[in-house]
Amino acid sequence: MDNNYSSKRLHMALISTYSLHKKSSFQEFQKLDLTTGQPKVLSILSQKEGYLQKDLAKRAHVEPATMTSVLNNMIKKGLVYKEPTYVSGGKRANAIYLTEKGRDISIQVNKIVDDMEELSFQGFSDKEKQLLINLLDRIISNLKNN
Repeated sequence: MDNNYSSKRLHMALISTYSLHKKSSFQEFQKLDLTTGQPKVLSILSQKEGYLQKDLAKRAHVEPATMTSVLNNMIKKGLVYKEPTYVSGGKRANAIYLTEKGRDISIQVNKIVDDMEELSFQGFSDKEKQLLINLLDRIISNLKNN
């Protein structure tokens, strides 16, 4: 298989796109003293606070143990806090909220995400942008249903 053919395969296109996007984004997130996983949590919580920790893990597509580690580090940095709550059956769980510092940094995170999207879609028409997102959504659906 020559390089020209393999570079046009979905697998390589996704890996290359993901790697470059992650590298560029992460350089900016590091300037905010954020580690892997933290920008995603800040972005999710900026849209809706009060997720139960297990639901936040699911929403962020990470294992619950990974979310525990990410949140503990974010608590130490003063970005989020846990508030005990009761769920069905009288069980205790933790709802996650942004601190004021977390809200301020989440605004910067969302700006970085917006800037990366603008850079990524340079030269794309609105129709092409939507088409790409729709095609990727179909791939996601195919893989979830497999």
